[in-house]
Amino acid sequence: MELQTSAADATIASLRAHLNGSVSLPGEPGYELATPWNLAIPVAPRAVVAVADADDVAATMRFAAQHGLRVAVQRTGHGAVALRDDVLLVHTGQLNGCFVDPLGRTARVGAGTIWQDVLDAAAPHGLAPLTGSSATVGVAGFLTGAGIGPLVRTYGLSSDQVRAFDVVTGDGEKLRVTPDEHAELFWGLRGGKATLGIVTAVEIDLLPITQIYGGALYFDGSDAVDVAHAWLDWCRDLPEHSSTSIAFLQLPALPQVPPPLAGRLTLAVRFASVAQEHEAEDLIARLRAVATPLIDAIGVMPYAALSAIHADPVDPMPVHEFSGLTGPLSHEAVDALLAVAGPGSGSPQTVIELRLLGGALAREPRHRSAFCHRDASFALMGAGVLTPPLAQSVVEHALVVEQAMAAWTTGATLPNFAASADPERIARSYDEDTVAWLSALANEHDPRGVLRIGQVVRTPA
Repeated sequence: MELQTSAADATIASLRAHLNGSVSLPGEPGYELATPWNLAIPVAPRAVVAVADADDVAATMRFAAQHGLRVAVQRTGHGAVALRDDVLLVHTGQLNGCFVDPLGRTARVGAGTIWQDVLDAAAPHGLAPLTGSSATVGVAGFLTGAGIGPLVRTYGLSSDQVRAFDVVTGDGEKLRVTPDEHAELFWGLRGGKATLGIVTAVEIDLLPITQIYGGALYFDGSDAVDVAHAWLDWCRDLPEHSSTSIAFLQLPALPQVPPPLAGRLTLAVRFASVAQEHEAEDLIARLRAVATPLIDAIGVMPYAALSAIHADPVDPMPVHEFSGLTGPLSHEAVDALLAVAGPGSGSPQTVIELRLLGGALAREPRHRSAFCHRDASFALMGAGVLTPPLAQSVVEHALVVEQAMAAWTTGATLPNFAASADPERIARSYDEDTVAWLSALANEHDPRGVLRIGQVVRTPA
């Protein structure tokens, strides 16, 4: 067995001669790039290929096809799935160029760039990319999952702002993909994750935004019932210039956690608006009046500080996540959620979030995409840290939450909230026609199944 492993390693090491980047086998410097953000996911590929350019990606694809291997891709490891030793993991961290065209209001961004770098590059020009709630995730993985951000009701999906992709398909072909060039791939790359290839660069539109009115109100758990019900009523006539979510939080007593929030149940009301300050302030005043916040962190803020609204964790940790989409919610639904997430529930989850959708998201953009379920009313998401002694209860309680909300959830979810290699779970992000089209395109552009790994849409082998 050791001889077979050594021979396999020697074969993979021979890939080095064809790359400008590097190949790292287990135990070698660079292999640590395989570590995902979610430390509960066993990511142990045969080798990590730190690509330096699109040619490296193409060479890796061809090599994998020749030797019966598969290829996965990672930047930050958000949304990682389990990988074994029949996989080469392409790490895109060196593809980190970011070039802003202030006159054209566009940016060309390498697939290995994180969103904060794009925010910082665009801000001096009075421009901004449409990002997600965390600016520490990679650009390409977020956009191929369509991208739901704090301003989703105002501007729609982040992937709707994509102008072009540079992509390497499973058969090693480098393509520029636009609405006019390889239009079928342009459709599928926006929502299909890595099904149709590995993105090496994207061109996106930038928005003329320098600041917003936003942040979060943090209420004590004892006020969660009143605030959650008031929030639901408030959502019903919330204008499209504003987006919001609520999150039941149980944050640990760590140095980075504000003392008023540490070691207790709190309810955060997240808010982001491009309305005039007085108009946005009048809106949020309705919720400020329900109860006295422990922390009031809503006000005018630089757009480049958008991540502060959700304050998502940055450091890797082992977590269990669940998610789903709902139709319209009633106060009965809020009561059901409070029973499993609110005061007295005994919830072990670190966060359970309910995010208002609709608005611009509900309308089809100029260029259709593989993203489905635009008619969803809310997104439900939860995550708990898998550390003793709560690890087992976190997993079990996630099922309790899903069962409690089953009367209102649709069975669907969002691509960026469905990290799994389970075909049935992956299919929840799409309708039947989209699954069929993505599968057919994948078989056309990856006939040898090099990319048949992880969160991709493929027909059974």
